[in-house]
Amino acid sequence: MDDYPLLNVFWTMLWFFLWIMWLFLLFKVITDIFRDHSLNGWAKAGWLIFCIVLPYLGVLVYVIARGKSMGARDIKQARESEAAFQDYIRKTAGTQEGGGGATAELARLAELKEKGAITPEEFEKAKAKVLA
Repeated sequence: MDDYPLLNVFWTMLWFFLWIMWLFLLFKVITDIFRDHSLNGWAKAGWLIFCIVLPYLGVLVYVIARGKSMGARDIKQARESEAAFQDYIRKTAGTQEGGGGATAELARLAELKEKGAITPEEFEKAKAKVLA
């Protein structure tokens, strides 16, 4: 280890880090090529071959030429994923917009019971019906 100075260790780590970052960028570009619905099959094949045959140049040219639309597709996918997740939460919790659900119905029944609009027996029957 004495024949490998600290500066060489630093440079080796830097180059390794840059190589790993480039691999991440390469995978990001390849997934973006297949995710883009505006490209036809030949264009996708051309970009893919370009990125495989001349990897550094292909990725650089792709990011320069299609970087903005790549970011827009990422944002669109994130929004769609978030909307699907929120929809799933609403369905799972039983609350649809404007609807309410079991929790809202129980709160409304408790309020009616407190006001004296329904008797405790009616409240219990309605609660059992809501929870069933």
